[in-house]
Amino acid sequence: MALIPVHWWTKEVHSFQISQDKFRKQPWAGGVTLLGCVVLAMLLANLPFTKHAYHNFLHTEFTIHLASPDGLVDWFFPRGMTMEKFINDILMVVFFFTVGLEIKREVVCGELSSFKKAILPVIAALGGVAVPALLYFLVNKGTLAASGWGIPTATDIAFAIGILSILGDKVPVSLKVFLTALAIADDLIAILVVALFYGGSINLPLLALALAVILFVALIKHLGEKRISFYIVPAVIVWFLFYYSGIHATMTGVVIAMLIPMEARYNKAKFHRRAKILYEGLLEAEKVHTSEDFPNGPERYYLRRLSSLTKKTIPPSYRLEHKLNPIVNFAIMPVFALANAGVEITDISYFNVFKAIDPVLGSVGLGIFLGLVLGKPLGITAASWLAIKCKVGDMPSKASWPMLFAVACLGGIGFTMSIFVDTLSFAGPEVAPEVTQTLRDAGKIAVLLGSLCSGILGSLLISLTAKVNNKTDSI
Repeated sequence: MALIPVHWWTKEVHSFQISQDKFRKQPWAGGVTLLGCVVLAMLLANLPFTKHAYHNFLHTEFTIHLASPDGLVDWFFPRGMTMEKFINDILMVVFFFTVGLEIKREVVCGELSSFKKAILPVIAALGGVAVPALLYFLVNKGTLAASGWGIPTATDIAFAIGILSILGDKVPVSLKVFLTALAIADDLIAILVVALFYGGSINLPLLALALAVILFVALIKHLGEKRISFYIVPAVIVWFLFYYSGIHATMTGVVIAMLIPMEARYNKAKFHRRAKILYEGLLEAEKVHTSEDFPNGPERYYLRRLSSLTKKTIPPSYRLEHKLNPIVNFAIMPVFALANAGVEITDISYFNVFKAIDPVLGSVGLGIFLGLVLGKPLGITAASWLAIKCKVGDMPSKASWPMLFAVACLGGIGFTMSIFVDTLSFAGPEVAPEVTQTLRDAGKIAVLLGSLCSGILGSLLISLTAKVNNKTDSI
């Protein structure tokens, strides 16, 4: 058997790593990865030789049991934690933490940093939340499905921006910025909706203790502390307190993200002064040890100091966001999709979102589908029109109303946050667990169908509008 040359294998591995890096840097990569995981989850949940293992794995319980020989300590944590809850209540904390960092960055120095920049996408986002929620409520008023009104209110930024990047220069840059800012504002509103309407019964003493820890973190931030460990350790404590107090534990991520400093430990002058001293030391070490390979012992010392210096000159929030984004986009969100998009299709009627409305169960599918496909673009466009006509906001440059409406259709892609809200909806003492599961499964299918239709509709309208605009320009 012929052996594969080592240099060929090394070259192929290096080439694969470069291809991976190029893929991850593409703006559409996160959306493509999510879509692949959605398809895989549906297959795993429905193929006869995988569906039992898939559902059993998600409902597998695990716990930490601490017990002393004398029986004085007998402590379980967490009780009733399944793999599905671990993903939704623990891993998604990191997702919400990253979203919080992005929102904070945009508010401090990005597209939401000034009143003029922020007002139009924020007003548009409010319209894009209110109209879908109203349509859903009108469809399901007085039924068990009514509590799911928050499901069609969110926009999935990964899918929406991914489609915009594929469409290229057909969309004006100003509208790409508009949709990005809108999706960020939309995420913030969705987070508030989850915190206010989809938590459990509140344990006030634990909540007060959590607020005390948060105030302590705010105090150390005010005193100038910029080491990340001083924020991550309290975040774990707040997660425990939120988890048992009735506030959804994922809110920990958003709260702590808002407290992470955006100021670096070293300013520009201090960086240049210290970098000059360390660089001079590095050059001196090279002169003394000219015969040794680079880097030798003293040179490694100065390089480590330079690395530490550059790290401390980048604000903690930027460093965390940079490190976490690939983990969230290519690990946590795909795992979330695998765990939550796998709906076992026991009844083909799940796909019929236009079936008659049940007087007791309502119609989750119709409410979500209308909210995403119709409510989102109408709400975004109507709110934008009102803001511009009242001269509160300015029309994005080189944009037209048909193109803005077409881009607004992409706002109906509501995958991640919509499915997350769906996993929190429909539960209650008056609702049987099997009914809750049926409503949630129907909701997930409707989110997938509504998001797919919104993506296709938005893409077609953008291409058609761009084609009409090009013909008009050429006349």
